[in-house]
Amino acid sequence: MAPALSGTLGASSVAALRPCAGRRAPSAATSAAPRGSGAVRCARGLRWEAHRSRGRSLRVRCDAAVAEKPAGEEAAGEKFEYQAEVSRLMDLIVHSLYSHKEVFLRELVSNASDALDKLRFLGVTDSSLLADGGELEIRIKPDPDAGTITITDTGVGMTKDELKDCLGTIAQSGKNKDLGKDNGLIGQFGVGFYSAFLVAEKIVVSTKSPKSDKQYVWEAVADSSSYVIKEETDPEKMLTRGTQITLFLRPDDKYEFADPSRIQGLVKNYSHFVSFPIYTWQEKSRTVEDEEDEEPKEGEEATEGEKKKKKKTVTEKYWDWELANETKPIWMRNPKEIENTEYNEFYKKTFNEFLDPLAHTHFTTEFPRYLSFVKGVVDSNDLPLNVSREILQESRIRLVRKTFDMIEEIAKRKIRRIIRSFGRALASLLSLVALRTQESWRLAPLLRFHSSKNEGDTISLDQYVESMPESQKAIYYIATDSLQSAKTAPFLEKLVQKDIEVLYLIEPIDEVAIQNLQTYKEKKFVDISKEDLELGDEEEETKETKQEFTLLCDWVKQQLGDKVAKVQISKRLSSSPCVLVSGKFGWSANMERLMKAQTLGDTSSLEFMRGRRIFEINPDHPIIKDLSAACKNEPDCTEAKRAVELLYEAALISSGYTLKSPAELGGKIYEMMAIALGGRWGRSDTEKAEVSTGEASAEADSSEGTVSEVIEPSEVRPESDPWRD
Repeated sequence: MAPALSGTLGASSVAALRPCAGRRAPSAATSAAPRGSGAVRCARGLRWEAHRSRGRSLRVRCDAAVAEKPAGEEAAGEKFEYQAEVSRLMDLIVHSLYSHKEVFLRELVSNASDALDKLRFLGVTDSSLLADGGELEIRIKPDPDAGTITITDTGVGMTKDELKDCLGTIAQSGKNKDLGKDNGLIGQFGVGFYSAFLVAEKIVVSTKSPKSDKQYVWEAVADSSSYVIKEETDPEKMLTRGTQITLFLRPDDKYEFADPSRIQGLVKNYSHFVSFPIYTWQEKSRTVEDEEDEEPKEGEEATEGEKKKKKKTVTEKYWDWELANETKPIWMRNPKEIENTEYNEFYKKTFNEFLDPLAHTHFTTEFPRYLSFVKGVVDSNDLPLNVSREILQESRIRLVRKTFDMIEEIAKRKIRRIIRSFGRALASLLSLVALRTQESWRLAPLLRFHSSKNEGDTISLDQYVESMPESQKAIYYIATDSLQSAKTAPFLEKLVQKDIEVLYLIEPIDEVAIQNLQTYKEKKFVDISKEDLELGDEEEETKETKQEFTLLCDWVKQQLGDKVAKVQISKRLSSSPCVLVSGKFGWSANMERLMKAQTLGDTSSLEFMRGRRIFEINPDHPIIKDLSAACKNEPDCTEAKRAVELLYEAALISSGYTLKSPAELGGKIYEMMAIALGGRWGRSDTEKAEVSTGEASAEADSSEGTVSEVIEPSEVRPESDPWRD
């Protein structure tokens, strides 16, 4: 307890009162006291306090402290330990939570904005809190020479206890006991403050709350488990109100983040629409006029008083504060008061685009990943802020219905312009946004395709369904990489004969959209390149035909082995000898091609999703009839087996698949051409002998010394061909 002396004195006694016992003047550090407080602290620990009573007398109280803290201890401040959770959190923030260092500025500016918001809210009921504190604003001053960034706000500030609660523990962001849980203001630093340690090796926070007459300093270094809080005593560092954060940047980061232009760019990128003005310290230039003596002409001499002055314009550099943001966001304004030019300018500035947007919509509501191509701004009071604003930006909030309305309106008015300007891929993408939602029926009519009956203009699904015969139960399509590939695909042959219209899906996005739609107006989509194709009115194969080619199918399957799942008679071919179709639940050839382009070298998933392949043959084609004769009469014939291999590889290409070894196929084709063309146009006997000798040598090498008789193909008579009936 400090001893106290109390009594009532008259005016004359008070006039004679001396604040200190002794004549030595108090030091500057101990004599400073708030003006008008009526209190004086002495260097020796005495404190005189005068209170005016209702009369002319004053009541004076003298308190004497038993002991004072040493000056060195007061300057060093009081040391505190972080909560264990904060230490772990800081390590998580620096190494894992944030993917870009630059987000620290967004977090600190957001905290400053929250402090200003809280002060403005409190000022509604207590106007004295806003007195003598200046405008509500944020100022950011980078210092490249010192390697520091200073962020100052004139917000609510913090007391000593609030400093410990906000910066020593995990703040309860969004909860303010004084204001209630529904006020929508944060007013505390939250975990985002610690993101400053991404770039800073030391942080100093100086803060002054309107609730306290003292200013406190919080100081901490990176990778430390403690921090220091002390009272600010330097008059030059005193704040009227608010908080000042000084970041001492790491050596690797100070050249980037202490650059004024870099800071200006980050503010415009992350905090452009903070509702308070943000000023940054920037180097500027201005043009001024200067006078200098004009040189006399040759032969002329001028005295000092007669010298002429000439004016010249020079550019000088200076530093000043510059407003870096617009304080009224466009989404907070009334849409009726905003011109289209303002929306266009906002779009181009925010998303770094050069062209005007195709359309815009301004509304208040609740975004899945498949709508990521739509750009917009979300402003809400109940967004998740419990971890960091970086995670908030990736939060999947839903804005589906309004987006669909806008896209549908675009498609109705400008679908032809979209196709002409950007290609059909974008037109198909307009419908893809509806996948896995209940809104697919709204955008499916916007899909447009080429077809087997409309090769010039495109048709919609509605037009296709309207032109279908009543007996047709499905919408047939084929997905390829080009219109020419679709027109010449062997899968079309029987469908064209039956006058069935087939949709050509030639854009990469088309097949994905159709597969997810599955049905349209109770008509299912059928891929004609997959197994179990049903055309509706085809006649069943006779038992005799099946029995006739069962032996051939089994023999071909034996030759191809695991390359195909099975060999069967085709219902879709009329002019081609064979085709390779996909399994019902596997990827089509087109989808397999697209997925190979996406794997970036990892083909492990391709084998799993590729599914089985079915080799279908056309029993009416001459080649198939020849092979049928070969499997019956000479099933071990080497040439027949090689013909099956060649037929399979040709079917791979014509069906849209890719070969593992195109050069191998080329060699087989050249060999078959030599057999077919050998000697037909009168090749000399000498050349025939040279070729025969070369072929015999190659054959001898491959058969380990066994010499086979070589017969020129031109000498084989058709009636002796074992492949023919």
